[in-house]
Amino acid sequence: MKKKWLLILTAAAFAAASLTGCGGKDKVAPDDDTIKVAASAVPHAEILEAAKPLLEAKGYKLEITVFDDYVQPNEVVEAGDFDCNFFQHSPYMNQFNEEKNTHLVNIGEIHYEPLGIYPGQETDLADLKEGSTIAVPNDTTNEARALLLLQDNGIITLREGAGVTATVNDIAENPFNVKIVELDAAQVARTLPDVSFGVLNGNYAMQAGFNVKTDALAYELADSEAARTYVNVIAVREGAEDHKDVQALVEVLKSDEITQFINDTYQGAVVPFQ
Repeated sequence: MKKKWLLILTAAAFAAASLTGCGGKDKVAPDDDTIKVAASAVPHAEILEAAKPLLEAKGYKLEITVFDDYVQPNEVVEAGDFDCNFFQHSPYMNQFNEEKNTHLVNIGEIHYEPLGIYPGQETDLADLKEGSTIAVPNDTTNEARALLLLQDNGIITLREGAGVTATVNDIAENPFNVKIVELDAAQVARTLPDVSFGVLNGNYAMQAGFNVKTDALAYELADSEAARTYVNVIAVREGAEDHKDVQALVEVLKSDEITQFINDTYQGAVVPFQ
């Protein structure tokens, strides 16, 4: 009988271990010499490519996978399939955690990308007229950011206190009766021919071939609340904050070499965070 129970317990322990290994929470080994990063294409993956030789000098291989949305990069880090991601700011990450019950944390603030208002069917904000259409990102944090930029340029007025949580329901004054068209952030640039103006995230603007300093009609200033709030970060799953590999990545991304690369490459469209 004792033998039988021993065999049952051993089998149960093996099954539990197998389930733990298949659960997706420990797929990425801590402090491995390969760092798996989920990133958006521009500028994040480009900056990571520039970081590769610096990380190799530290003994790490950087493996970059590009995603074209704002959901999967968080899901794959939460699942343990990737060490970290590089595409988002903390307000978006925090909102994602709240809505999806994920456990992502910021371990390094790298740069910010000024949000801009870009021409569509109209080429000058002075031409704004009754019923003009303005496309904005529809995710919670970036929509608020877009509405704040429209307010800063006298297009709308938000109710007092709306701030970085503003939605279209917080528009208190709309003198031009503009229609806000809420779209997935990746779609805004494609719809510019169909709307009067569009508010683009920095990375999607660059993917569409725009430079915020030369092509945008208005953009967030370096000392604005938005610029300070929406810094792009390296995010990991909670518990991985002190892993040496991701800490090495942050150190390299904040180095003088990468700061110089960002300044030379993006000419103000991407700004290193000091």
